Amino acid sequence: MRLLVLGTGGMANAHAHAFAAIEGVDLVGAVDVDPTRARAFAERHAIPETFSTLDDAIAWGDFDAATNVTPDRVHHATTLALIAAGKHVLCEKPLAENFPKAAEMAEAAERSGLTTMVNLTYRNVAPLQRARAMVEAGEIGTVRHIEASYLQSWLISRAWGDWATESQWLWRLSTKHGSNGVLGDVGIHILDFASYATASDVRTIFARLKTFDKAPENRIGEYDLDANDSFAMTAEFDNGAMGVIHASRWATGHLNELRLRLHGDKGALDLRHTPDGSWLSGCLGSDVETAVWREIDAGTVPTNYQRFAAAVAAGEQVDPGFRHAANLQKVLDLAVVTERDRRELTV
Repeated sequence: MRLLVLGTGGMANAHAHAFAAIEGVDLVGAVDVDPTRARAFAERHAIPETFSTLDDAIAWGDFDAATNVTPDRVHHATTLALIAAGKHVLCEKPLAENFPKAAEMAEAAERSGLTTMVNLTYRNVAPLQRARAMVEAGEIGTVRHIEASYLQSWLISRAWGDWATESQWLWRLSTKHGSNGVLGDVGIHILDFASYATASDVRTIFARLKTFDKAPENRIGEYDLDANDSFAMTAEFDNGAMGVIHASRWATGHLNELRLRLHGDKGALDLRHTPDGSWLSGCLGSDVETAVWREIDAGTVPTNYQRFAAAVAAGEQVDPGFRHAANLQKVLDLAVVTERDRRELTV
């Protein structure tokens, strides 16, 4: 597979490293509106061709697939152009800024027959895959209650850099720069985490969003810091389970932690993922009577990058696809409406 890297910002380096390690994948081109940045990226990853526009790369055309690592607001137009050119696409999350655009992308992907996938990173987490398999096998019975959280502290800690002076972070706090806040940035991850492990989609939601004061008049230079910093959501799933889902960038002491607890009528699972590793434990069988939790070995699973490359080689579709990501975006869009109207909505 000859791969084009579209967008050469921070996350693109992770894509390049991951794909370069896969046998049969060649990184052949890089695109960025900043030619200097594109050349530096290409030199770092031994990529022979660089382009300042996607149109130029498509006109060149000597690639089979693209990994789209552009800012959120650019995903829609660039992905549609790649599909129209007959190229397979791995797109970073979220698929688009809103559901109508995401749905249009899903429809284009389905019509094309190309391999398309959304990089919902945490599908790479082996305990998540193991938890879903256990739920589907009925090992915890009927799921009744779900607790899911995504906690970050980059608005407090400088472990990831100084957000107040670095544009790579500031845009995430500004709606006019294409950010939908923590809801759009990591909300899609924790929604996918919860619904995938539960093997059930969200049916109804009610959400509250909060933007905290972070600077004088909540502005730094050209950036209005108006995007939401925290959200809390109640949800009912198609399987009848009740869920509590929340995320924040103000979670002191948590660099980047996802946690999921699934409570069924026969047992329960507790999943944690942090930069230091992933863990799955269960309260199952006779342990339910004494509330004893035991660690569960989840093994290993292929990465999204490996699964995408394998699907392109086989001419197959791969999960998570564009339609799934569009449906998640619908939930996120409705969360904003529920905050505005103060009412629960059906997805």
